[in-house]
Amino acid sequence: MKQQNMTVGPVRSGDRLWTVAEVAAYLVVPVKTLYQWRYLGTGPAGCRIGRHLRYEPETVKAWVSRQVSG
Repeated sequence: MKQQNMTVGPVRSGDRLWTVAEVAAYLVVPVKTLYQWRYLGTGPAGCRIGRHLRYEPETVKAWVSRQVSG
């Protein structure tokens, strides 16, 4: 079976998903807090990619804006 070559252009920083550690650093909170917020349903929405939790940067920033505007 012939393997197909799939060419994907360079990934721009705005296109990539954030890891839990990156979101925690952005929000200046411990990683454990993000997991607790996820459990309580109060934090920014994330999604599972396999066994990994990832966040869309725009979703995190929108969540922060909603927190500030209260």
